[in-house]
Amino acid sequence: MSPIKPTVKTEIFPLLLLILTLAASFYFYNNFPDRIATHWNFEGQIDGYSSKAVGVFLLPLVILGLYLMFLVLPYLDPKKDRYQEFAKTYHLFKSLIIGFMFIMYIATGLANLGYPIDIGIVVPVLVGILFIIMGKYMGTIKPNWFVGIRTPWTMSSENVWHKTHRVGGWLFIAVGIVMLLMPLLPKWLALPIFIIAIGFATLGSFVYSYFLYRTEKK
Repeated sequence: MSPIKPTVKTEIFPLLLLILTLAASFYFYNNFPDRIATHWNFEGQIDGYSSKAVGVFLLPLVILGLYLMFLVLPYLDPKKDRYQEFAKTYHLFKSLIIGFMFIMYIATGLANLGYPIDIGIVVPVLVGILFIIMGKYMGTIKPNWFVGIRTPWTMSSENVWHKTHRVGGWLFIAVGIVMLLMPLLPKWLALPIFIIAIGFATLGSFVYSYFLYRTEKK
């Protein structure tokens, strides 16, 4: 029996996105040139191309793989019994990530069709929204081996896990706000700001969990 039982309510949205992605892939394949842009740098400039087949079908396969991964992970987790305690958050994260990938696919596809889509704006805004929503619910995640802030110290103490995820949630929200502001800043600052923001959230959570654990042991 699955630790999180899939239902129509929990799966309808990501499955609808998968169907729309498949439909879009056939439309794009019939309308794309033989060589299309598949990568943009932090300034929003194209710096990578691929064949039409790769550009059209790779990301839908990735989205399908992510969806299947979300279904399978609870089965593999030694702490599978904890997933019911944060089932709503788990399904929300699944829908958020699938939705993020879907919008990215549509945005890059429309850009390749000649529509005036500024990927340099779309990406940081989407990432910012993703981080803010995930940060809001980060504190509801219960100890497990696949989802959340997993350090040696959060995995060793449930108290450290909970406190780290509450603070980590605020760090995620802070990163999300920074990402939303990035389109307003000079484009040459995009990459340094992104690295600093991600490093701040990652290192901050790591160090905080360590000191919490040390304090608890004392």
